[in-house]
Amino acid sequence: MLADKDAMATIAVKNLAAARKFYQQKLGFSPVGAEETGVVTLRSGNSTIVVYESQLAGTNKATSATWGVGNEMDSIVRSLAKAGVPFEHYDIPGLKREGDVHVAGDFKAAWFKDPDGNILHINNQ
Repeated sequence: MLADKDAMATIAVKNLAAARKFYQQKLGFSPVGAEETGVVTLRSGNSTIVVYESQLAGTNKATSATWGVGNEMDSIVRSLAKAGVPFEHYDIPGLKREGDVHVAGDFKAAWFKDPDGNILHINNQ
């Protein structure tokens, strides 16, 4: 029923203006269509991300969205760091940290947060 339908990430934020600035200026997303009150939809590849205002923003302690960036992983990490995005560092069994990147064999991953504390993840898959 849903297997052939596209999914989208839906991320709650407390301050839509601050979130828009982060997602558009630091991460490089472009808005899709007209902004609704309290909601902005952003283009991410062939997908969309819905960012909306909510009093529950920032309460999720798990990853909110993941991007597989392939062999661009290292350059994207450098670009995010240059844009002032701080990375999260975790002690995860089986992964060692090389700078801001967690590594296990050929697998690379990095996590960072938006202004409301939503955890965002990129990996080289």
